[in-house]
Amino acid sequence: MLPTARRRYTVPLPGGRSLVLGTRTRVMGVLNVTPDSFSDGGRHADPPHAVDAALAMIAAGADLIDVGGESTRPGATPVDADDEIRRAVPVIAALTRQTDVPISVDTTKPAVARAALDAGAALVNDISGLRHDPSLAQVAAGHGAALVLMHMRGTPADMYDRADYADVCAEVADELAWSVARALDAGVGRASLILDPGIGFAKRAAHSWTLLRQLGHPALVALDLPWLVGVSRKSFLQTAVGNLSPPARDPASLAAAVVAILGGAHLIRVHDVAGSVQASRVADMISAADTDVS
Repeated sequence: MLPTARRRYTVPLPGGRSLVLGTRTRVMGVLNVTPDSFSDGGRHADPPHAVDAALAMIAAGADLIDVGGESTRPGATPVDADDEIRRAVPVIAALTRQTDVPISVDTTKPAVARAALDAGAALVNDISGLRHDPSLAQVAAGHGAALVLMHMRGTPADMYDRADYADVCAEVADELAWSVARALDAGVGRASLILDPGIGFAKRAAHSWTLLRQLGHPALVALDLPWLVGVSRKSFLQTAVGNLSPPARDPASLAAAVVAILGGAHLIRVHDVAGSVQASRVADMISAADTDVS
């Protein structure tokens, strides 16, 4: 597999900061502050423990922390905005007092995004690509926040019923183009957008493998925006390694992350930060290596 050359982008963040993408892979640590997380069983539902876990990820090399107050695993119970704010915002506020690392809020709800951004978050990570509530984009625009638009059909409760594609790469690109247009219409600057192909969301395992292998597909490249890819501990990996618990999938996750980076990913969203930092550095070295060794 020949590495895909990554375009470079500078994503503006609130407070005059920016996130430079393309020079090296950025690692986003996942912090689920929910009692029903698929990956950690709710170990970070208590705010002090969550803050300590985030600081440990930063010490291990995380470039960003993504805080989520609602589980998006298949069949998860929906959470209202007040509960999501109660879970996530105190953690975000505490982190922004203790670190300069940009904090992202993983939410589809405008009220949650607004409270998180007021508490110091710098990015909004919307797994629905503005299909849940397009007004989320107005909140991001009003705060000068970066906005991650992920591809998904339906909701976590019914997304697999919608996993029907003739050409998964082309269709994901087309549907993300809709999300980009909605964000731009709401006043979000194009430079503030990051895309996520939604590995594992409304996609069967075969679709996820295809997307992972073809991140350089012309339709995806034509969107001309940076890519965030999340493969960490996802169930599609079990088709390669068998029925393992989410943490036991970390080695498979690292292998898939390297493929994503070589395919053009600018950021990877991970649970195992220390391992992912090492894996991304190796992938970056491969991408930068001079192929003429004669």
